[in-house]
Amino acid sequence: MFTARTYLAALILAALPAQAQQNDNKQQMLHAIAEAPSADNIKRDIEKLVSFGTRHTLSETESDTRGIGAARRWIKAEFEKISAECGGCLEVSYSTGVISGEARIPNATEVVSVIAIQRGKTDPNRFVIMSGDIDSRVSDVMDFTSDAPGANDNASGVAGTLEAARVLSQYQFNGSIVYAALAGEEQGLFGGKILAQQAKDAGWRIKAVLNNDMIGNTAGINGVIDNTTARVFAEGTRANETEAEARSRRFTGGENDSPTRNLARYIDLIADNYMTNLDVMPVYRLDRFARGGHHRPFNDLGYPAVRIMETNEHYDRQHQDLRTENGIVYGDTLDGVDFAYAAKLTALNAVSLASLSWAPNPPADVTIKGAVSANTTLSWAAPLPQEETLVKGYKIYWRYTDASAWQFSREVGKVTEFTLENVVIDNYFFGVASVSQDGIESPVVFPGAAGSFGN
Repeated sequence: MFTARTYLAALILAALPAQAQQNDNKQQMLHAIAEAPSADNIKRDIEKLVSFGTRHTLSETESDTRGIGAARRWIKAEFEKISAECGGCLEVSYSTGVISGEARIPNATEVVSVIAIQRGKTDPNRFVIMSGDIDSRVSDVMDFTSDAPGANDNASGVAGTLEAARVLSQYQFNGSIVYAALAGEEQGLFGGKILAQQAKDAGWRIKAVLNNDMIGNTAGINGVIDNTTARVFAEGTRANETEAEARSRRFTGGENDSPTRNLARYIDLIADNYMTNLDVMPVYRLDRFARGGHHRPFNDLGYPAVRIMETNEHYDRQHQDLRTENGIVYGDTLDGVDFAYAAKLTALNAVSLASLSWAPNPPADVTIKGAVSANTTLSWAAPLPQEETLVKGYKIYWRYTDASAWQFSREVGKVTEFTLENVVIDNYFFGVASVSQDGIESPVVFPGAAGSFGN
């Protein structure tokens, strides 16, 4: 309905300079994306995934109604349906590899993930990835015949990934987005290992991996009921850091400024700017204590990758046989999923992916100098040729060394070097972000190898 309010908004927009209108339009789009994910769609998809009985990696592959084979074929068909609705904008395929001789996969088994790629229009070899896990399990990790609904762990993550694809496929982006339903997580993170290696071999420039593993529970085993927070797990020092890089980091810092940590800060800021009643809690650890998830294979290869999930877990609903003991109901069933909350965390992913993909490439080759000086000078590489017109300029950030989030900033224009006068290098940590013509920023890049997002 065209109301007086919308008419007034249109008049105001028309009166703005062209650049301001462009910036405002992108901001409106990001807010629209944050509001778009549907709890009903996510509920329907989780119910369908649960209906396959078990999605154990070693389960049935020939049936059309039960087992991992039926589940992955249905996911592929859903991605293809989404693609048809956007004029074929998604490239849908399987990512496969044969695993054998492992403790949890002793016999040769084809591990099959489903991926859908939405190609960027200006920098298609720059990628961000959203993932969820297809497989489910009960108490015995080798039991592939018993019912394992896996409603929250992790049908919620797959449903969120499908819904994000529905929302974002209605837009065009500068960089490419990959929607991935990964297999073999419970048996050893094999789907992620296969895709991460395939991406590396193909030369993908991965800037972010958002792994969603359990995004639907709001009633924790600790008695807390909370639908207003989410955790983002982010490791520190890169797993593939060389000895030379470690020696350099010892003298310059960067333990808390890996690309993964600055990706977590980015997602936290996205929540502050675009989400309603959702506070992101960055957790500076690879994953939950002594546990793991499908972001880790990407971290292992040096890519920025985080785990997004609920804040309060209920362990009676994870990795459990369906049963009731001493009045306690065990099992990962539909009644343990808050679909509205899963939609909220899906929205966090979607708006983060959109912002990352509309933003320019994070600055490359960032360096810093200023020892025994009153001033600090940062420099970085010029924009990639395909992004020359996208980049409006750069923004320098700095913070006190004991601060978690960036505190101070300065826009410095479209230059490749800038000196902050009377800002002493010893007292702060520094970084640089790229800024698009639309005012959309990349993640902040800490100088040197410790903080590099790559080229």
